[in-house]
Amino acid sequence: MAEEGRPRPWVLPRLNWAAILRLNPLPLLLSFAIGCFICFICCIQFRRPQQTQLEPLEVHVAELQLNLTVPRKDPTLRWAAGPTLGRSFTHGPGLEKGQLYIHRAGIYWLHIQVTLANCSFAYGTVQHRATVSVGICSPVAHSITLLRLPFGQSCTVASQRLTQLAIGDVLCTNLTLPLLPSRNAEETFFGVHWVYP
Repeated sequence: MAEEGRPRPWVLPRLNWAAILRLNPLPLLLSFAIGCFICFICCIQFRRPQQTQLEPLEVHVAELQLNLTVPRKDPTLRWAAGPTLGRSFTHGPGLEKGQLYIHRAGIYWLHIQVTLANCSFAYGTVQHRATVSVGICSPVAHSITLLRLPFGQSCTVASQRLTQLAIGDVLCTNLTLPLLPSRNAEETFFGVHWVYP
């Protein structure tokens, strides 16, 4: 008999192996199989969302050529893309009245090069003051100049930068009047490439 006040030592009960061996092994095996099947289904359910998140996102990219089909009456340069124009294309962004329209928000790599047509160093003071600018012209609430490139003594300006763009932004490019850009696709081009959400 245990004395009062003194704790009883905890003892593991001895397993009766004879009783366990007498049980039919079929229910144990069936229970084990059902448990494994449930675990397998749960693992598949939890893995599916991760696989869709790891799928690559569609790349948004555009490489545009100058669309100078009518005489310039305003400083805005109009752009075009398509297989008939050679190496110009749009995958994701769109063209709206010759301006680039953004369909996916994120950080974009923007690049532009403009060469003046019939350019010479004796072109005069108009060329020295001439600039090319790239900006968000629509919506008006986001209107801002992203690049402003002066020609100075040169016939060509080129630049590139990373910039944050939103869905619905329309990019406009302007060249000081009355100067004309070169129509050569190797000399005058504009493009964007989506790099990060």
